[in-house]
Amino acid sequence: MAGGVDLHTHTTCSDGTLRPRELVAEAARRGVRVLAVTDHDSTDGLAEAILAAREYPPLTIVPGIEINCDVEGAEIHVLGYYMDYEAPWFQEFCRAQREERRARVVRTAERLAALGLPIDVERVFALVQEGSAGRPHIARVMLERGYVKTVREAFDKYLAAGRPAHVPRKRLAPEDAVRLLRRAGGVPVYAHPGLADRDALIPALVEAGLMGIECYYSEHSAAQRGAYVELCRRYGLVATGGSDFHGPAVRAGTLGNPPVPLAAWEALREKAAEARAAAPDQPA
Repeated sequence: MAGGVDLHTHTTCSDGTLRPRELVAEAARRGVRVLAVTDHDSTDGLAEAILAAREYPPLTIVPGIEINCDVEGAEIHVLGYYMDYEAPWFQEFCRAQREERRARVVRTAERLAALGLPIDVERVFALVQEGSAGRPHIARVMLERGYVKTVREAFDKYLAAGRPAHVPRKRLAPEDAVRLLRRAGGVPVYAHPGLADRDALIPALVEAGLMGIECYYSEHSAAQRGAYVELCRRYGLVATGGSDFHGPAVRAGTLGNPPVPLAAWEALREKAAEARAAAPDQPA
């Protein structure tokens, strides 16, 4: 079922360029049959995606989220699946995260101005609309202004951790994100670990309740993929994967690539049942 499972995508409800219904239509066109919508700090696109998927049977939507965390010198992203995202306390967490994101945009704009690269903050927020503000929106404005030739260049030169315009967010430890998702009855997964190069954190994340690692990822080498699959075997985790698709003009990744085994989704559902049974105030 190559191309049939994609467990990492984004919409305009965070920093993607396709609305949820457009993402669903594109996924169906590409033969994706299991699609996780994992916007940053937002679940606002799930209702629209689930409704749109009814037009494309047997396409299944997996409810998800991506939470950005910081450790010394790097970012750690934690994906969550099948959590009780409608819980009021969970939505309050998401709102607080999005407010911090907007404040970070302003601080980043100040850094860029000091570097001689002024941007219009209101233009950034116009791209965001009601979504979750992020550095990709800033990068798109930098591209519009001619400061960079690609979104990736904006990150590599200015916005990534350690670069001159990088602004640390209000710190959220990845272990805390894992615990928060487990409290919500969800399955926490370490996203694209090869990008962070912080594999030494994995045992502590497992201790906190981590249930999976994103092994199948376009920027992982074959050796990295194999190593992460082996770590999943060692710790009893689910090996997931996805495209991290943000839109055709934002990232090189395409929906359904790299191929993710159907067994990954099946194992993810089993982990979701375990997580829900173990979570406080969640029906088994």
